[in-house]
Amino acid sequence: MTRVWKWNRPVTVREVLEDLQRERSIAYTTVMTVLDNLHQKGWVRREAEGRAYRYEAVSTRAAYAAALMNDAWSQSDNPAAALVAFFGMMSEEQRQALRDAVRIVQGPEETREAPEARPQEPAEARQEENPGAPEGTDGR
Repeated sequence: MTRVWKWNRPVTVREVLEDLQRERSIAYTTVMTVLDNLHQKGWVRREAEGRAYRYEAVSTRAAYAAALMNDAWSQSDNPAAALVAFFGMMSEEQRQALRDAVRIVQGPEETREAPEARPQEPAEARQEENPGAPEGTDGR
């Protein structure tokens, strides 16, 4: 699947074979069998082109990863604990990507209500609210 996703277009067994052979020795029939198995499982579709087939991914790599995560999560007897354990394994960069994804899924209306999404008032506006407060504070 990695090769099919990489090219993001219909590929032949021969193209996949030649790409894989740059890294290791592999037989044409092995690649053909794997692509046929992926077709049988519904991960790729194929169209005849002469005596060969062109294989194309049915879904994106991201959708495939999401399906795997959803399947693993749905099999847990304690989904909340599974998520906590999963988040605990994440790097800070991955947790930030998760926060970004949640914001995208929530959409603009829910994001506007979140306190961290509200724009900060300029220092001058805060100062005008309480003229007797020290500079840089709003006196609250």
